[in-house]
Amino acid sequence: MDFKFTSRSETDTLLLAQNIESEKFPNMVICLNGELGTGKTVFVKGFAQALGIQETITSPTFNIVKEYTSGELPLYHMDVYRLEEKKDTIGISDYFLKGGVTIIEWGDLLTDLPDERLDLEFRFVDENTRVIIFKPYGKLYEDLCNSVL
Repeated sequence: MDFKFTSRSETDTLLLAQNIESEKFPNMVICLNGELGTGKTVFVKGFAQALGIQETITSPTFNIVKEYTSGELPLYHMDVYRLEEKKDTIGISDYFLKGGVTIIEWGDLLTDLPDERLDLEFRFVDENTRVIIFKPYGKLYEDLCNSVL
């Protein structure tokens, strides 16, 4: 079952991420999909804030992975947009079982994703409004959606 959330501002997106963070668990995987500028990195900022991470969160577009270990759980923030044909052979899946939370921007570009995860699709409505479609894979993620939405 898909779920839907309407964000009318960056603050709404930050609060949504913080609410999802409140349901976090080790080895959580969240894939963020959508056009440039739809709020994917804003979501990661809110999640990181709620984890207690003080560092500035920026998109890891040219780094591929940024690791933040100062929060309640490690946060592995990935951006696979610029990866080409070798995207599934660089060890991204190694992060899925490291006991932290993995958030992948442009996760729909990967084929080697865990069977259980949460996909969020960010869609433009207008300058400030986004519709975020939740696609949970697995009972833990379905329960998370039911708790948060």
